[in-house]
Parts: sequence; structure tokens; C-alpha cells
Amino acid sequence: MNKNQALRAALESGKLFTAMAAHNPLAAKLAQEAGFDGVWGSGFELSASYAVPDASILSMGTHLEMMRAIASTVSVPLIADIDTGFGNAVNVHYVVPQYEAAGASAIVIEDKTFPKDTSLRTEGRQELVRIEEFQGKIAAATDARRDKDFVVIARVEALIAGQGQDEAIRRGIAYTEAGADAILIHSKQKTPDEILAFVRAWPGRVPLVLVPTAYPQLTESDIAALGKVGVVIYGNHAIRAAVGAMRQVFAQIRRDGGIKTVDGQLPSVKDIIELQGDNAMRAIETTYLR
Repeated sequence: MNKNQALRAALESGKLFTAMAAHNPLAAKLAQEAGFDGVWGSGFELSASYAVPDASILSMGTHLEMMRAIASTVSVPLIADIDTGFGNAVNVHYVVPQYEAAGASAIVIEDKTFPKDTSLRTEGRQELVRIEEFQGKIAAATDARRDKDFVVIARVEALIAGQGQDEAIRRGIAYTEAGADAILIHSKQKTPDEILAFVRAWPGRVPLVLVPTAYPQLTESDIAALGKVGVVIYGNHAIRAAVGAMRQVFAQIRRDGGIKTVDGQLPSVKDIIELQGDNAMRAIETTYLR
């Protein structure tokens, strides 16, 4: 199976598909190395890596080229986070084939207004578009894809916006009717109660996608046992791990006035060179350099 077929088959099998966030090809490669089923091309992480807010600041071109670089590096499916779709349904219709051509196996579109505000920001500006408008975006996305196995995921932000479970269910059903292959339901509550209530009420027409950033106590075995969830995404752990590690190492170097203490604690230069694909390049040199 190719990567699109692998993701589609996972959704249809009922087996939980795990995706780790990445903001560059190296993070994606490490996610695959760790054994995750796929990679989440995180808009939050990419924005953070540029040190700008996750608020539709970066251009589509910047995001698209990073997704292309990630997809070319790993052999597992890439789920691209395209926020609100970079415009209206017309924009979405043009955007989807570009992400498909870049090697993504799926896109996630959220039902907030453009420019968006990140979902987990305290007192963030969480404004939703009309249901009919977002149905148009989903229909445009599904009609624009060239491979029927390319997955279109609709992200419901009603719980984030404080509009409650009934509205979240209503929107999820409407987006399914418009052609969505899965529904990502998001919550910023510190316990999984709100999400669990939604899952229990979900009629199950398509699988759900969860991002347990705010409620980390919900494990993969817990999620799989729900029977309605097809994908779990770890939405920002690569950038948080990177920031934490760099802060610690940088601070230690300043305290010590040098790298003597930290050097032995870090991955070796040889390890980094191997991650860069040095062995493959050497093989190419041997074959082709005359």
C-alpha cells in the first residue's frame, strides 16, 4: 500500500492510528523512528519554530513547503494541519491538490474564522464560521482531491468556543454529510470528561480524531476502548520537547562557561550525521562519482 492507502485502511480497520507532531523533517524522522504510525504536520509547531503566534501569520507557501519536505523524508502518512484552509471554499479547492501533490495523505480543516487564534490560548478569540459555509469548504476539499484515498478531516471547534456538546454534534454531523472522512473534536478542558461525553453521543457515521493535549491522562488504550476513535494526534510534543531540551542545555553551558559538562549528555555528532542520511549519500557517491 502507498501512504494514502495505509491511512485510509487504518481508518476503516478500526485500529487506532497514532500521529506525532513535527515542525521539520528531522522531527518527523524521529517520530517514525519511535514507532508512530504517522506524522502530524502541525501548524502550531511550525509557527512556534518561526517564533510567531499560531494565528494565521505564516503563509500557505511556507507551510506547504515544510509539508513537502516532511513527506519526502518519511515513509509513514503525513496529516497536514491547514488551519482554516487559507481562505474560503474557493481557496480550499485550489489548496487541497497542492498538499496532495506535496505528499500529504490527509488534511485537517477547522471551522473557525480567518485569521484563526490557537485553540488552547487562554481567553483566545474563538469565532466559528456558519455551518453551511464550512460544509462548502469540506465539499470543495473532497471534490478537489485526485486520489480517493486522500483523507479530508473536519475539525470541530464548538467545544473550544464554549458552544457546548449539542452544537459540536450538530456541526460534526453536518460536516460528515458534506463529505468529511473523519471528525476531529477538540477540547481545552483539563479532564477528558467533555470529550468522553461527545464520543458517547457521537452517532458513529465516521471515525473521530482526538488531540489529548489538555487531558493527557487519557491513554491510547483508553481511547481505543471507546470504539469510535480512529486517530490520536500528539499535537505539540515535538516542539515542547525541543524547547525544553535546548533551554536546559543552553543554561548549563552558560553556568559552566563551556560545553564540557553537557557534551557527553547530548546525541553524538555521528548520530546526527546518520539522521541526515549520510549512508545513503555515500552510496550515491560510490555509484556515480567518477
